[in-house]
Amino acid sequence: MGIIEQATKRLEELQRAGIDVPWAAAGGRPDGSTAGQPWRPALPAANATRRDAEVVVADAGPGTAPKDSKPELAAERTPPGSKIVIDLHAVHEAGILVPGQVRSALAEQFRHLKRPLLRNARSNTDGPAHPGTLIQVTSALPGEGKTYCAINLAMSMAMEVDTGVILVDADVIRPSVFARLGVESPAPGLLDLLTRDDLSLADALISTNVHKLTLMGAGNPNLRSTELLASAAMDRLLRQLATDYADHIVVFDAPPLLLTSESVVLASKVGQVVMVVEAGATRQDSVREAFVALRQCPVVLSVLNKCDEQTGKGRYGYYDQ
Repeated sequence: MGIIEQATKRLEELQRAGIDVPWAAAGGRPDGSTAGQPWRPALPAANATRRDAEVVVADAGPGTAPKDSKPELAAERTPPGSKIVIDLHAVHEAGILVPGQVRSALAEQFRHLKRPLLRNARSNTDGPAHPGTLIQVTSALPGEGKTYCAINLAMSMAMEVDTGVILVDADVIRPSVFARLGVESPAPGLLDLLTRDDLSLADALISTNVHKLTLMGAGNPNLRSTELLASAAMDRLLRQLATDYADHIVVFDAPPLLLTSESVVLASKVGQVVMVVEAGATRQDSVREAFVALRQCPVVLSVLNKCDEQTGKGRYGYYDQ
């Protein structure tokens, strides 16, 4: 006797015992037949009934109450409010990692960067106050490559099998994520979520043609941006991102640390910070001052950017052939 026939027989036994079965409320079986008639469903119906049968048999045993299966997190979320199409060829020519570019020096470099970040995010050792899935990318000064690293890190993480990514342009002073991707930044965005009660998180999320990569813009400029990022509304937003999108990594491209106060405020709320340092350019005292500003963040990693390309030539030459 096949699995479907066994399940059907078991369900008939349960029905005779007074236990509800999937087709009982309709007065018959899925195909409209009654208990005295043979049941030979078509293949799609058989597959669906087989899943139902397995659930009933497993949960309706003697002395066992039916269990509510928790729905997948993604099914509970409202989909993003809009979608944009990124010209992947153009961004690849601009030196940005794109899907399919899995065997290259650039892809391997960002694999090395993301592994400890993902490990920290999944361990969740810092509790709800500093969710490890919230990662800020910043630098001491402008021009060190923080936006470049934030975009590439997000692209690399989107290539993970079981991880989605939300890339937030949190440089509310000079947003540039969307420009680097060659697309316009539609409103609303981050600051709008903090000032408007009529907006939901989904209204500010933008899906893309890169699988598992979602974007959020900086929003309309606001003179009180530091206060907004320090507000209870920002705490609620971060909590919602960490809870509703627990299967995602949220990457914030934040302003430079030493020229603005916004970045320091945000760093006190996230679980991890990536500090981008321009090789051979950023002064040591600036780097030290920037690390002091990050003292409230539980995890801080540094990235040396714009290194001599010859440094890694031998190591990654295998992928370039």
